[in-house]
Amino acid sequence: MEYIQLNAHNKEEYPPMHTAEHILNQTMVRMFGCPRSRNAHIERKKSKCDYLLSECPTPEQVQAIEDKVNEVIAAGLPVRVEFVPLAEAGAIVDLSKLPENVSDTLRIVRIGDYDACACIGAHVANTSEIGRFRIISHDYADGRWRVRFKLEEPKGLHP
Repeated sequence: MEYIQLNAHNKEEYPPMHTAEHILNQTMVRMFGCPRSRNAHIERKKSKCDYLLSECPTPEQVQAIEDKVNEVIAAGLPVRVEFVPLAEAGAIVDLSKLPENVSDTLRIVRIGDYDACACIGAHVANTSEIGRFRIISHDYADGRWRVRFKLEEPKGLHP
């Protein structure tokens, strides 16, 4: 087997929450045409992401975001990892968040056919392991929509 050198990773995510963040990011891209969150704080109990939007989502849109994320989670999609040469990765994922000293091979995390993202973090193997996604609060200021969310653990799974 060929040895692949990746960039070092400096944090330990809670895999269900980190995977939910990926799904939320793709949902925001699809629903609002905005970039993925560039400012996220992902923790086990609650997390937050910031999105650049021209206006605050309506209560109906906020509910639609939560519903879509839960629909993707409930679909039981496989979460797969593949290694792609940097030169080819731009055709698959957005490379704008990568550090200057990025490795020659990227680790791409795919959530079924719903999302693909360059990521070196920890994820679940299947979206059915995530639990129910809940938006607990949000606010809007100066073109930045901050959403705070948590997960209700799936029945039968314990940390």
